[in-house]
Amino acid sequence: MKVEVKSKKGLRTILTVVIDKKRIQVKMDEKLNELQKEVALKGFRPGKVPPAVIKSQFGKSIYGEVVDKILRESSTKAIDEKKLKVAGQPKIDLKQFGEGKDLNYELQIDCLPTVTLKSFDKFKATDFKVKIENKVIEEKIKEISDQNKQFEDKNENEKAIIGNQVTFDYSATVDGNKFEGSEGKGVQLELGKDLFLKGFDQQLVGVKKGAIKLIDAILPANHPKKELANKNTKFECKILNVKKSKENKIDDNFAKMMGAKDVKDLKFLIEKQISSQYSQALNSITKKEILDQIEKHHQIDLPQNLIDQEILVMTKNLKPEDKQKHKSNNEKLAKSRIKLGLLLNEYGEKNNLKVSDEEVKAEIQKQIKGMPGQEKMVLEYYQKNPSASQSLKGSIYEEKIIELIKSKIKLVTKDIDIKEAEKIISEFNKPNLDEDKISKTKSSDKKKPKSKKISKK
Repeated sequence: MKVEVKSKKGLRTILTVVIDKKRIQVKMDEKLNELQKEVALKGFRPGKVPPAVIKSQFGKSIYGEVVDKILRESSTKAIDEKKLKVAGQPKIDLKQFGEGKDLNYELQIDCLPTVTLKSFDKFKATDFKVKIENKVIEEKIKEISDQNKQFEDKNENEKAIIGNQVTFDYSATVDGNKFEGSEGKGVQLELGKDLFLKGFDQQLVGVKKGAIKLIDAILPANHPKKELANKNTKFECKILNVKKSKENKIDDNFAKMMGAKDVKDLKFLIEKQISSQYSQALNSITKKEILDQIEKHHQIDLPQNLIDQEILVMTKNLKPEDKQKHKSNNEKLAKSRIKLGLLLNEYGEKNNLKVSDEEVKAEIQKQIKGMPGQEKMVLEYYQKNPSASQSLKGSIYEEKIIELIKSKIKLVTKDIDIKEAEKIISEFNKPNLDEDKISKTKSSDKKKPKSKKISKK
């Protein structure tokens, strides 16, 4: 095999590769001998078909298979021989091929740029520390208490009001006919939450224990049985019990119900949880401060094929008109991501940073603990999607790099309260298509899940 550099311009190198026809013939003969053991043709005993006969019938496809394998092996060897760092998939341009001829082709390679890191010593970033006031913790405890109400029986002659819990059995009909799911036993509803069917709660206001209540309601539009969607339904409800809520006593027993040791521990865990919610968003802002400075202080030529690939990934779910509309911005964003990726990777390699399989497993376990009731789903997701585990490994690697950079630069600690934190996060989340280099951070008070137990991490 003969390999020469035909041209080198910027990050693009073109190699000429020549494979001697004798080598190709040797590979052809090896393949024919291999096929002789497998091919069955009429008129010949199994394993006894002459190579010449096999070649006469399958020669072109065999040659194509042999050449394809030689191209893969020789192109890899050529790149290694010239010690090139490849960015993306090289392109092969066949110049000469065919039986009895040398194989001659050109290999067009876009190479990764040489990355020279500058000192980060003069970089500055803000390290936000959120102070959680006791008032906020008390409000959170009340919220948790309200979400985990305890109920006690009302007197039998007392009527149900909004906020009461009504337990009942029901039998329902549509056009006088029963249907699948038309019977219910021991259903519990907290009146006013409207969690069953729209308007159902309101019709239970005023019922007493032991009463029979007829209720008219409309089945939902997304009912699993299409023929029942939006159908007027009559419910006959037998009221089993009516309960009123009682105020939770915030003591050690309540704290234990919420997964804490005692009230003091509950407050500590709540403070930690709230702080963690804000810290995640604020750390993203600190990270962007650092990345902006790294990008600004480094100039790197980028391979066009990497830019094109990144744009393709970024815009795969966009409509053609949206791709065209934001073409300039998408290219700018793609270049920024590739540039920062190369710089961070160089810093990680320079400092010998690695991510072990144990670290990936530990992060997966952390995610599992944070999603009670969905443990199996999370675990199966990573088991069935190796690319997801690889992506997680990349995220851990990047965080390691960022943490190391933080330890080398000047971090200015800024103590803030929740109000200031929300203002900073809100400003950060304002749409800015030209400078959006990392995912926007969501404020911690959006879409709060129902608090049941405080997780200890």
